[in-house]
This record gives sequence, structure tokens and C-alpha cells, in this order.
Amino acid sequence: MHFLKLIRFQNLLMIALMQLLFHYAFLKQQPGLVVALSDFQYILLVIATLCIAAGGFVINNIMDQETDRISKPENLVVGKFISEGMAYNIYIGCNIVGVAIGFYLSNLIGKAGFSALFIIIAATLYLYATSLKQSLLIGNLIVALLLSISVIIVGIFDLFPMINDANQAQLSILFRILLDYAVFAFMINFIREIVKDIEDMDGDYNAGMNTLPIAIGKARAAKVAFALAFIPIASLLYYINQNLMGLQFVLLYLLAFVIGPLLYFLIKIWTAKTKLEFRHLSMVLKLILLFGILSILVITLNMHYHG
Repeated sequence: MHFLKLIRFQNLLMIALMQLLFHYAFLKQQPGLVVALSDFQYILLVIATLCIAAGGFVINNIMDQETDRISKPENLVVGKFISEGMAYNIYIGCNIVGVAIGFYLSNLIGKAGFSALFIIIAATLYLYATSLKQSLLIGNLIVALLLSISVIIVGIFDLFPMINDANQAQLSILFRILLDYAVFAFMINFIREIVKDIEDMDGDYNAGMNTLPIAIGKARAAKVAFALAFIPIASLLYYINQNLMGLQFVLLYLLAFVIGPLLYFLIKIWTAKTKLEFRHLSMVLKLILLFGILSILVITLNMHYHG
């Protein structure tokens, strides 16, 4: 149980679900589309992504011991249940497995250069945990960006190697849809990182960090999160109007499970004061992200039904 807490298995489950949905519920359902990876190879890609992400969570837990002791003593694992030395071994092991699988898959599809992606992500996660997270907003941007990359990586490995003159138009549309989801994941996760910083403000302050709420105050940081939440709402409404007006079931789903909760978030963040309220709002954003990702399944089913 403590090991699962160390690698933050709920977050890993979210990444795995995202990648499996985009491959099986979206790409594999496209008529006439041949993807680059077999089922076994794709599972390896998911494992590689999860290993790199788990390594990132472990190094973060190692570096966050001081902060967690104040902010979230119930979440403290390193130094309490798992020794720092053991945590470093797990971190190194996760990265070796992730990078090795990435290297194998990249060579398998004839794109050896793609293996650099896994090394860059692992290095960025290390830099984030050890220094960048202390910089104003840079840490938030990196975490949000890395979640988006776990969506884009599906297109990089599944679609990019298969491009030819005959299917270029179809594949570019599919890649653009993956990119749209990556942007959505980035926006929601970026706002969530700010909300989590507000929640963890006391511990971060004692650890000498310079997060947004420490720099401008809790109330102002909450107003920034409030203002930022208008961007995904406006983007989604525009996207629905442009692409999804004919799919009534998708329309209802997005209004009920994504836009509705975003409006709820807007109302609540405006008056939120306590740590408990910000924790609740962080969970709301996590659910919005989950339901947003699940919409790819709803869209695929709705399109097949119409088809």
C-alpha cells in the first residue's frame, strides 16, 4: 500500500486509462486505419509511460518530505514507511525500465530518435522535483505539459510511422484530435496545479518555495484560477459549436459532465477560503479531466451510432 502511495497509483491509472482509450476506443475504431503498434507493443508503450511517470512521482516524494510533513502528514511515505535509499532505488529502476522500453519501441518502428523523448521527459521530471518546482509557475506549466505529452505520445508512436501520401489527410485529422485533447488536459491540469499550490501553501512556504499563492497571496491566486477557468469553458463551447453540433448525445454529455462541473468550479473558487475547500476543488478538476478524457469514447460510440 505504501509503495502504491509512493508512485501515486491513482494518477498512473488516469494516464493508463487515457492512453488505452485513445488507442482502443478511438484510433482502432477508425475504418481502414492501420496503427504502427501491435497490442503487445502498445501495452509496452503504456508501461514505459507509466514507469517514467512513476519515477517522477517518486523523486517528487523524496524532495517533498519537508513540505509534506507540514502540508500533508497523512501522505508522507518517504522517510516514514519507505527509506530514502529504497525510494531512490525505485526511482532509478522505474527510469531504467521506462527508457529501455522506449528505446526498444523506437527502434522497432524505425524511428530511433523517438527514444530521446523518454530521456527528456525523465530528465525534466527530475529537474522539476529538484529545482524548477520552486520557481513561480514554471513547475505548474511542466506538470501540465507532461500530462499532455502522454496523450501526444499515442499519436507519435501509433500514427506518425504510418504516414504516407494516401492516408496523410486522415492521419493529420486524427492527430489534431489527439492534440485537442492534449490541450484540454494541459488547461485543466494547469489550473489544478495552482489550486493544489493554494492548498499546500503553508508547507511550501516553510520549504522556501515561490509558488503563485506565496508570491501574490491565497485570495489573488484563487482569482487567477477563477479567470483561467474561463479559457477551457470558452474553448469547449467553441469546439462543440464547430465540430460536435450534430452529435446530440456528446453534446449532452459534455454539458453535464465537463462544462457543468467547470461552472460549479467557477462559483466555488470565487468564495473558497479553507484548505478543505481547495482540496475539494482540486478533486473536482480531476473529475473534469477524467470525464473530458472519457468523452472520446462517447464521441466514437455516437459517431458509430449515426454511421
